[in-house]
Amino acid sequence: MPRARNGAVELEYEVFGDAPETILLINGLGSQMTRWPEAFCGKLVAAGYRAVRFDNRDTGLSTWFKAGDTYALSDMAADAIAVLDAVGAGRAHVAGVSMGGMITQAVAINHPDRVASITSVMSASGAPGTLTPSPEAGATLTATPPDPNADLEAYLDHAVRHAGIIGSPGYPWPEGGLRARALAEFQRAWNPTGSQRQMLAIRGDGDRTERLGKLTIPAVVLHGADDPLVPLVGGQSTAAAIPGAELRIIPGMGHDLPPALFDIVADAILAAAARAR
Repeated sequence: MPRARNGAVELEYEVFGDAPETILLINGLGSQMTRWPEAFCGKLVAAGYRAVRFDNRDTGLSTWFKAGDTYALSDMAADAIAVLDAVGAGRAHVAGVSMGGMITQAVAINHPDRVASITSVMSASGAPGTLTPSPEAGATLTATPPDPNADLEAYLDHAVRHAGIIGSPGYPWPEGGLRARALAEFQRAWNPTGSQRQMLAIRGDGDRTERLGKLTIPAVVLHGADDPLVPLVGGQSTAAAIPGAELRIIPGMGHDLPPALFDIVADAILAAAARAR
């Protein structure tokens, strides 16, 4: 697959469709671009857009960093711009989940001329209290998984259990779906320390409320009513901060993107894009 460059950082990306308007998809903490599955991207293509997904730095097939390295959320936003440059998109609709929603916000704040609309999904403004998970969900961020190279089955059991803790009670995964996803992600790329550096970047960016208040682009904020990892107040604070933002709260949605939620999330992204036309 092709790669974009932001200085020394290489970013693996993939393009679906060839329409003139681009939707850039940004994934969350420690997760690869495959968390935006091809079937989901196909929904955006069918609606008349070109969909672009990429691996954030320190994830998947993009550049990995070493112990002691640090970077900022603004650097990750600049990575997104590098991907837009690589695909020849002067402006794009940008959508992100969780940490990807925070990067999406940073892209709009730091590079307003490159963004036509944003969709922030299961994310937060960074204001106090907006990133406080339930104790059980918070433990999924700090627990050390088994080494998959030593015991793959134990690793997959761990991945499925933790995905279930933060998942959507009203939108369950198909039988075996989470285990298959965990196996495919391990086989594609496994960087167990990248999420630690990404978490530092999130914390270092602080409260974006004032910066979000200066945005003048269409925005849709989508959040699960049953999200235990990034509480509902995260989405509410984001929507309240962005002038004219639309807030969509989904009962039964937690902190994941199972196939049963594809249409709901795609509709939010398409609604934001339509408002920009």
